Amino acid sequence: MSAPILTVRDLRVAFETRAGSLPAIDGVSFEIGRGEILGVVGESGAGKSVTGSAVIGLLDPPGRIVGGEIHLGTERIDTLPPERMRRVRGRRIGMIFQDPLTSLDPLYRVGEQIVETIRTHTDLSARAARNRAVDLLAEVGIPAPERRIDGYPHEFSGGMRQRVVIALALAAEPELIIADEPTTALDVSVQAQVITLLKRLCRDHGTAVMLVTHDMGVIAEAADRVAVMYSGRIAEIGPIESVVRNPRHPYAIGLMGAIPTLTQGAGRLAQIPGSMPRLTAIPPGCAFHPRCPKVFGRCRVERPEPIPVGTEPGGIGTDPARIGTSAVACHLYDADAAGGAAPHAEPLQVR
Repeated sequence: MSAPILTVRDLRVAFETRAGSLPAIDGVSFEIGRGEILGVVGESGAGKSVTGSAVIGLLDPPGRIVGGEIHLGTERIDTLPPERMRRVRGRRIGMIFQDPLTSLDPLYRVGEQIVETIRTHTDLSARAARNRAVDLLAEVGIPAPERRIDGYPHEFSGGMRQRVVIALALAAEPELIIADEPTTALDVSVQAQVITLLKRLCRDHGTAVMLVTHDMGVIAEAADRVAVMYSGRIAEIGPIESVVRNPRHPYAIGLMGAIPTLTQGAGRLAQIPGSMPRLTAIPPGCAFHPRCPKVFGRCRVERPEPIPVGTEPGGIGTDPARIGTSAVACHLYDADAAGGAAPHAEPLQVR
């Protein structure tokens, strides 16, 4: 297996406030391989977007990285000086933001914005950069790109603006793209088009993608692997087939169980009781235990660490963060729990 494009090890992010240092990300580890889409999913406040911002170096004060390492290929980037990190952004890491209208400068034509990005990170001339911009717009499905390149953002529909933002992210042919809720502001049909586009670009360019979303439907359609986050930690990570069809962590089970199905009756939808804890009130032990239907004594006092629960073909060792390894941070799968026998040694089933 080739080396991963992105490696995150024990990432910790805190926000310094009058109430003290609040841990927003607490020991997150994962890898993304070339041409792979890793979906990062969870409720609002789980830490998905903060993780993406930390990777690309766009954490706003008072947020800061307080521990761990981030490697892009073989280079560690979390310790780079600001000027060097600016050269990494755009050139080696692209970003697709949630709202394409606010991602684009309304005072400049879309072509000017793409050309500026290309010329900032490459040695192309103005004419060559414009030709490259036209090609990018054509690649992401903008009709008549030779004409639309001179349009302003407000002249494009929401779906077309998001395609422009994707072209902007691809302008310098980055190794990694962080897509932060790229389909949230779009209707369902346009969402499907954007997902198809991301998958094709990932395959054609070999670009790694970190797809941040709260929508399990988008994850199931687009991602190769998924990391389920809760309260700043990864609750479960693994191949999409494993996590979506046969989730193990009670939180992942709850997320999947809350999705309505075509065969479901007219009764009430399933829901997870309670809400995500505030940073000032994260409970001891497992942060999910106040909402968990499977909670037992150990959950209230000891925080679970990721436990490998199955190494897929091509996986490397048993490191829970490695590509090809499934892992769950839950005492239910710890052989030391309940006197040496885990209460639930087999995957729990979605009801």
